[in-house]
Amino acid sequence: MSAAAAAPALLVIDMQNALVGIAHRASATVLAIAGLQARARAAGAPVVLVQQQDEELEPGTEGWRITPRLAPAPGDTVIAKTAPDSFLGTGLDAVLRGRGVSEVVVTGFATEICVESTARQALSRGYDVVLVADGHTTSVRPDGSGPYAAPEASVAHHNEIYRNLRFPGRRVRVLPAAEVGFGRGGPSGAP
Repeated sequence: MSAAAAAPALLVIDMQNALVGIAHRASATVLAIAGLQARARAAGAPVVLVQQQDEELEPGTEGWRITPRLAPAPGDTVIAKTAPDSFLGTGLDAVLRGRGVSEVVVTGFATEICVESTARQALSRGYDVVLVADGHTTSVRPDGSGPYAAPEASVAHHNEIYRNLRFPGRRVRVLPAAEVGFGRGGPSGAP
């Protein structure tokens, strides 16, 4: 899709109290996403908050709630999900198509699970994707051991994958939050 035709929406994935509580760079990530929410709302772009629910994130509990700094505002859409892919078994695709969205600006938790799954599905469903370089994060890994990459390495790894990802007929970009704009024409690299 051409930049002139892009109609962006902001996706905020799983920025819930329990998950933000274990997130690497939690404060900086929340701040980056809050700035994006403000710019998207001011431009009239859809803001969609995706909220995981399962046995660890039971609806109605404090841990399940979206972190207060990123709470939905009037006009925002909240989508409940039960899988890493925010499209699977949800109304996300219908909401985006109903709003004329052609490009999703992807943020949230966790980089290598829900953010990755949702971004790839967005591409497969025909959307252009902007991965916000400083707007996604993963869990803190205090002991540094185990098979997972360190949080900063995981975020950097996924940013680099998306910088080099070629997907036929789709535009894929990685931008810092400060360079994402929401005017008609999409995240053009200008706030």
